[in-house]
Amino acid sequence: MAMTTSTRTSPAGADGAQGTGFAERLRTGFGLLGPRHSRHALPVEQVDALSLPIGDDGVVVGVNAEGQPAVLGVNRPTPYDIVLIGGLWTAQVLALRAAATGARVAVETGRAQQWAQVVQAVGGGQSGMTVHDVGRVPPQGASAGGPVLVIRDCGMRPPRGRVASAPWQSVLTLLPYLSPVAPRLIRQARLVGVQRVSPDEAAEIGRVTGLPRAEYESLPTLADGVTLWCTERDRQYVMTQPTDAEIGLLGTARRMD
Repeated sequence: MAMTTSTRTSPAGADGAQGTGFAERLRTGFGLLGPRHSRHALPVEQVDALSLPIGDDGVVVGVNAEGQPAVLGVNRPTPYDIVLIGGLWTAQVLALRAAATGARVAVETGRAQQWAQVVQAVGGGQSGMTVHDVGRVPPQGASAGGPVLVIRDCGMRPPRGRVASAPWQSVLTLLPYLSPVAPRLIRQARLVGVQRVSPDEAAEIGRVTGLPRAEYESLPTLADGVTLWCTERDRQYVMTQPTDAEIGLLGTARRMD
């Protein structure tokens, strides 16, 4: 935006001391002089060493093996499908944290009573969390200003959902164990989380996802609250550490419900 200045002719006799005083006030900022500091400069040869602690924007799902925050970006402008083979506790922590980022959460479940406390904590309605029977999730109207996370807690064999992933609408499907439909869901997902499973389930997950043997053989030994999150190019063990408020609402981390 361009700025223009206008010039006014000073009254006769105002060019002397009065004009000089006005110019001095402009130079000194109309008041007391502020503190003076030496300038901060960085030599050109040191610019490459400059780094800023910038992380991904999203939900903090826990800490990685190095103790750094692990962030899951669920609010995306493109469709995003997540499969979590794990416990209800972890899914509910993710729901609470997604709602805290401003996302609306829609839960599709056959055990609404298990979600009642979470809905009460978040607040129901279109600005918080809603719970729907299986196959009864209405269109959510997700947008950049109102992103949505749909959590499908529909048991071992979830039916095909009426509401699919879409721009600004991610879908997380919770599977308590590996089931016959799991390989299809895993192949369709952009992100897969696996908690403690049996050795046979671990071997099948390794076959479907292409995990190295050392990775899938570790799955039966995972502690409560630990999830192996996998994408096509990356794998990361994450420990979900609940806050005091989350412990008061959900209890401590557990794999079994």
